[in-house]
Amino acid sequence: MAVERGQGSLVSAVVWMILLSILLFWLPAIGPLIAEIVAGRKAGDIGTALLAAIIPAILAGLLLFILGTAFALPAVGAIAGAGVLVVLVVNSVPLLVGALIGGALGS
Repeated sequence: MAVERGQGSLVSAVVWMILLSILLFWLPAIGPLIAEIVAGRKAGDIGTALLAAIIPAILAGLLLFILGTAFALPAVGAIAGAGVLVVLVVNSVPLLVGALIGGALGS
């Protein structure tokens, strides 16, 4: 007998990904991979899992950009926020690999 899986949730996947990434930060490449495999299974499919991997990186970069321009010199804050956004997107490679694996397992 096959077990039917329910629909995945993007919000649930993002929350799981953020929480597990924070808890597993001390594992450089393995931590994000594990976090996104779990989040990908919660997402239910590959497309939603990829969104769950990218959305937190973009939100963190934008938040730092906004806070940097609001509380520091605007030019310095803009450069710092944009730099952090680039670093977060580049470091999302293990997250994307985990999203592909978790999304495939979830569908």
